[in-house]
Amino acid sequence: MRTGRISEHGFLADGHSAALVDQAGAVNWWCPPRFDAPSVFGRLLDDAAGHWSIRPVGGFTSTRSYLDDTLVLRTVFTTATGTAAVTDALALEPGARGHRIGLRSPRVLARVVEGLTGEVPMRVDYAPRFEYGRVTAYLTDTDGVIAATGGADRLELRANVPLTCGEGSASGRFTARAGSTHHFTLGYAPTYQGGAPALPDADQVLADAIAGWRSWAALHDYHGDYHDLVRRSAMVVQGMTYGPSGAVVAAATTSIPEELGGDRNYDYRFVWLRDCSLTLQALWLAACPDEADRQFSWVARAVGRTGDEPVPIMYGVEGERDLTEHPLDHLAGYAGSRPVLVGNDAWRQRQNDVLGEVLDAAWLMRYYLDPMSAEVRQLLHALADQAVGEWHRPDAGMWEARDGERHYLSSKVQCWTALDRAVRFGARIGEPADVARWAAARDEVRAVVLRRGWNDRVGAYTGAFDSDELDASVLIMPLVGFLPARDPRMRATIDLLERRLSRNGLLRRWNDDPAGFLICSFWLAACLAEAGELDRARRLFAQLAAQVNDLGLLAEQINENTGEQLGNFPQAFSHIGLINAAGRITAAAGRRGGQPAAPTVLMEDQGG
Repeated sequence: MRTGRISEHGFLADGHSAALVDQAGAVNWWCPPRFDAPSVFGRLLDDAAGHWSIRPVGGFTSTRSYLDDTLVLRTVFTTATGTAAVTDALALEPGARGHRIGLRSPRVLARVVEGLTGEVPMRVDYAPRFEYGRVTAYLTDTDGVIAATGGADRLELRANVPLTCGEGSASGRFTARAGSTHHFTLGYAPTYQGGAPALPDADQVLADAIAGWRSWAALHDYHGDYHDLVRRSAMVVQGMTYGPSGAVVAAATTSIPEELGGDRNYDYRFVWLRDCSLTLQALWLAACPDEADRQFSWVARAVGRTGDEPVPIMYGVEGERDLTEHPLDHLAGYAGSRPVLVGNDAWRQRQNDVLGEVLDAAWLMRYYLDPMSAEVRQLLHALADQAVGEWHRPDAGMWEARDGERHYLSSKVQCWTALDRAVRFGARIGEPADVARWAAARDEVRAVVLRRGWNDRVGAYTGAFDSDELDASVLIMPLVGFLPARDPRMRATIDLLERRLSRNGLLRRWNDDPAGFLICSFWLAACLAEAGELDRARRLFAQLAAQVNDLGLLAEQINENTGEQLGNFPQAFSHIGLINAAGRITAAAGRRGGQPAAPTVLMEDQGG
């Protein structure tokens, strides 16, 4: 494919969706209405699925960066005849500031080209393709506005350089001279819902986006180690937040493979309850308590009233439950990796760990939940009851295995977490008899996990009961307070996982995992810090931090041999792992030095 690798992209966001722009100035991904909508630019997944490129005509090199404390991207092109810059932003609602950004974004992508030195001949190639490349639009030029209409979608592009319409595309050339400025504004609107796309002035879009993001950043002042990395990761998580609901999507893309040419190519543009507790911790650590409050409120609304049926483990950004998966057979796939999938059938699975994730998140937010509403009380009570009834059952596990259910250790541990947090809530969510029942079940789960989870032959806690297979998911045990990291068996497990599954600082989930899984690698750094191995934790964190791309962005996995980022991008889980590991290391350093630690949220320290 002509597009670069996934890590060569920058990330733009507006609180509804995301756009990805590569180092050569091409927008290769944009789904304007919301994160999981069909793309209008989808060249990430097929050359013919649409893109919008602004780049020099001849040879060039490029460097890029975000403007300070923003998700506004500036790319500087250097050629033999001069330099020019392209600044890109998705529009925020005019005047939106602080926690108001992303609530009513106008679905506009603005690009401004500045001539910096000399003269740089530039070219524009605009090829929208609606509905994941299925629909080639009709293009018409009226008074300098190029309208593209096809099916349910409509785009309008206004530029102050001449563009020529062709069959489903438009192109043009211009020269960026020192001091010149060239403006492009692209707006989206549904075809049949009334109203034309917004086409605000491109300079005003950039100014509003810069002011909006900086006003948000000014409200969050993290004090701890790895300050710049944590602030960038927090902004990425905010960029992956759907403003109207407060839900955080797992990633901005679909079907970027875990292994090039492989078939584990899933759609991650949804919201997993599993991510909830870790997301809340990360937002709290990064000094974003208001975002944490909104995230938990979304969880409570999405889960709703529960009974005996399993809790859905994932949702659409507005709480949708039916996320039925289907292939897009007309697309070649990223680097030829097929199938390309939209939707995700994991929504059908039983994953008992989500019970612990939600109750853990509620415990974290307990002061914000006071006084507790009847709806939240009913939800937490029902989830605790489910943990009592379900902990002994097999499930698909946190890695969402599609080959059958097992007694995954991490699921049992998270059922313990659910019951432990329910007991801590006590009378706030249950009667004395309920609390006694939850406490008895909690102690039973713990005893069974300690007995059946430990494997003498392996010398570690393994991935499932009566299994010989190592699994990095057991690293959550000290992170949720089930066992201290210094416990001899836990310590042996941490060491064995590092020896057997880690290479170049990257930890695979299991032996045959095709690449290092970043959040597991950050879990390992956090566990080392909790075990008192602060220097090792810092060395590992430094190795992992070195894997970010030039903009500080991370995908889901990294090939241990080539260093190539793999999986959907940017991956919230990876950035959340970075933030939480930084918090653990900061806290451990404070304990070692006898100094007050940064304000961290460590699950095992959360007393009543």
